Amino acid sequence: MESTYGIISLLPVIVVVVTAIITRRTVEPLIIGALVGYVILYKASFFTEFLYGFSSVIAENSWYILVFGFFGMVIVLLEKSGGALGFGDWGAKICKSRGMTVLITWILGIFVFIDDYLNNLGVGTAMRTIADRNKVAREFLAYVVNSTGACICVLIPMSSWAIFMMGIYDNVGVSGSDGTSYSAYLGTIPFMVYAWIAVILVPLFGFKIIPTWGPMKKAWLRAENGDVYSEYYHQNSITDMEGYTDIKKSSPWNFFVPMAALIAVTLITNDILIGMAVGFVVCLVLYIPQKLMTIGQFCDHSVEGFKSMVLVTAIVISAFVLQKANTELGLTEFVISVAEPVMTPALLPAIAFIICAFIAMCTGSFWGTMAIASPILIPLALTLGVNPLLVGGAIVSAGAFGSHACFYGDAATLASAVTGISNNEYMRKVLPLLVLPAGLAIIGFVILGIVM
Repeated sequence: MESTYGIISLLPVIVVVVTAIITRRTVEPLIIGALVGYVILYKASFFTEFLYGFSSVIAENSWYILVFGFFGMVIVLLEKSGGALGFGDWGAKICKSRGMTVLITWILGIFVFIDDYLNNLGVGTAMRTIADRNKVAREFLAYVVNSTGACICVLIPMSSWAIFMMGIYDNVGVSGSDGTSYSAYLGTIPFMVYAWIAVILVPLFGFKIIPTWGPMKKAWLRAENGDVYSEYYHQNSITDMEGYTDIKKSSPWNFFVPMAALIAVTLITNDILIGMAVGFVVCLVLYIPQKLMTIGQFCDHSVEGFKSMVLVTAIVISAFVLQKANTELGLTEFVISVAEPVMTPALLPAIAFIICAFIAMCTGSFWGTMAIASPILIPLALTLGVNPLLVGGAIVSAGAFGSHACFYGDAATLASAVTGISNNEYMRKVLPLLVLPAGLAIIGFVILGIVM
């Protein structure tokens, strides 16, 4: 098998994007794109290899199936216990306007920095009822939630993203002032231009200092007229990931305590699966003695929650299959090889951001992009006399952009699920807003490349 298939390696990604736009669906385009990749790779035996590839991806990523299952169960239990409504009433005392609701959502997103999955789950679940009351469109809420996901995780050197990048620095021999990858990562943070801009823009949009545009503007106006829900919500009569009208409010502590336990255990163990499992058990211990639900109802709600995440799991697993095909096709290496000859010292940071952002957005492989690009671009920076931490900042920024922009990626999928919109609505309404931070980031990297 060839190490790279050249421009043909772009075909599966093109098929996914075009099919998704035409069909407004997500899982099917991912599977079709992966099938196209396997046809290129394996010719007549593509179907057998595709099945083997799919089964190997499921086996290798069973962790995600459990995590998403627990996500769904905890969300439904928080809702059915009345704790989410109780938190909503408590939060409504603070969030009395659309701008203040966006601001509080933004602040919560900054505090939940340990992991982008946990960020999207916790903040989305906590704020959607409050956002509904203050006429924040669900599409805009998804934008806010995911804007403080990976972008915050890369800016705080105690997150899963930061730990991963420190490992990459160790592998490529980059160290900071004290000779450690930790200090190198600290030195990279000021250069994560996209992440800084994306986070700063959220309250500016929320308070209308910068107006929204395109499809998001229409969603904003629709919410001002009293309908915060997306077309997808209405067409599919969603109830499994949304609030419930047939339940009574309970103490906000029934929301706080499971979420606090979930976050604390995740921080201690550095494993969100364990944190989610503990959160689930805390719900059991809290709700049954209070007679908020019977054991039978607890089990029924848990099954309902697990089922609600089947589509989310299917999207992520399908994206991993596509990612596997892209890796075998040599997509990342091809894109870098095309751009590498035209790189100059001054433009290297900007070009590194553009290339890696494109790859991360198209493949849905954010950490994979950083892992593959860093050993190529950072040594190139040293050869050209460019600050390697600046190029590292461009690579990490690109990973954060990919997580923010890839509409079929895991973070966008979870943000969409928890806010009750479809992945295609995320693509059509959120992606246009990301043109601004991406464009400003490119300008920023050009300037930094010239002056440093």
